[in-house]
Amino acid sequence: MSEKRNRVSRRQFLNYTLTGVGGFMAAGMLMPMVRFALDPVLRPAAGQDVVPTDVKIADLTDEPKRVDFKIKQIDAWYESEEVKSAWVYKQGDEIVALSPICKHLGCTVNWNADPAHKNRFFCPCHYGAYEKDGTNVQGTPAPSPLDRYVHKEKDGYLYLGKAKPQ
Repeated sequence: MSEKRNRVSRRQFLNYTLTGVGGFMAAGMLMPMVRFALDPVLRPAAGQDVVPTDVKIADLTDEPKRVDFKIKQIDAWYESEEVKSAWVYKQGDEIVALSPICKHLGCTVNWNADPAHKNRFFCPCHYGAYEKDGTNVQGTPAPSPLDRYVHKEKDGYLYLGKAKPQ
């Protein structure tokens, strides 16, 4: 009598077997998808503090000069190089590197571009103006000063990092 109780019927055996096989198949399909979705979160951040430019420190003057440089950008699974710009000049012995992005709506500012705003950075989108040191001119739409890039000097060349608010 005890043998009959412990016996598994054919129907139960197939039910257990198919459930187990289905579970393994589902896990086999879901694990790569979960790993794919979590991979950018689990990947360590690539450290790129400063990048080299082709500008020699000795060539900098007190007149702002537009400097273009490339950064490596990683957006989830897509890696690319993005070209960025900075306005760089010397103020005495100090190097000043300003972001060309207007703080009002993100347009690009230019140095000495408008005759009405001589020796200032001017944003043509909404007539924003900034002084040479990046501070916003009162009465223009710009709400805050231009960001400053972190910079270093190495082997006589200028290296630029991330832009930080003033």
